[in-house]
Amino acid sequence: MNVRYRVELSQSERAELMQLLSGGKQAARKIKRAQILLAADAGISDDDIAASVGATGQSGVLSKATWSER
Repeated sequence: MNVRYRVELSQSERAELMQLLSGGKQAARKIKRAQILLAADAGISDDDIAASVGATGQSGVLSKATWSER
């Protein structure tokens, strides 16, 4: 299992991300990042997350800098 960075979301953060995914129009990039954060919080490996959302580690979507900037 390849997990580079552990993500632990609070209940309120998780709820906010779920609300973002379930309602209205959002930018595709924002939705993808929300999906990635929720999957990482669930303990899914980086490779499995990348496959499920159509991203790669090299794209910057799963990089440490991306998460720390948010």
